[in-house]
Amino acid sequence: MSSSPQVVLDTNVIYAGLRSRRGVSFKFLSLLGSGRFEVHLSVPLVLEYEEVLQEKRRDLGLTEADVDDVLDYLCRVARLHEIHFL
Repeated sequence: MSSSPQVVLDTNVIYAGLRSRRGVSFKFLSLLGSGRFEVHLSVPLVLEYEEVLQEKRRDLGLTEADVDDVLDYLCRVARLHEIHFL
């Protein structure tokens, strides 16, 4: 594991960062892939991101393809974890 801070992004952080360029959430998103921190993901979490962002994409001024591009990038720069349910 890296010595960088380890983070899991809340869906609200992603939404807020895409909604406005003036907040801390946008700054955080702009640092994705910079090596300043390591993002951790699971399939259920990505599905939650997708559901919320696709539902609110018009409020964000995004297309379906834009949302897919954001999620694809996030999946490329993040570390994926399998979740084993009982």
